[in-house]
Amino acid sequence: MSERKATGLVFNKQNYMWMAIGAVVMIIALLLMAGGKNPDPKVFDYKEVYSTRRITVAPILLMVGLIIEMYAIMRKPKTTDK
Repeated sequence: MSERKATGLVFNKQNYMWMAIGAVVMIIALLLMAGGKNPDPKVFDYKEVYSTRRITVAPILLMVGLIIEMYAIMRKPKTTDK
């Protein structure tokens, strides 16, 4: 019969590390979506607004970050029997 050591934390160190990695990936994705201010607000720059970086790369990174977060939450810690 194995007993778990009560530490008061919901997750272990590995879970929190994966959560931090997922958060960093999502922050990078949001930063890639932002920016690109046009000097003249009356002129619409199609290439700047609909660039590959904003329309393709950033959403993919955001989804990867969310998948990493789900993995971090669902991951079960390895048990060590002593």
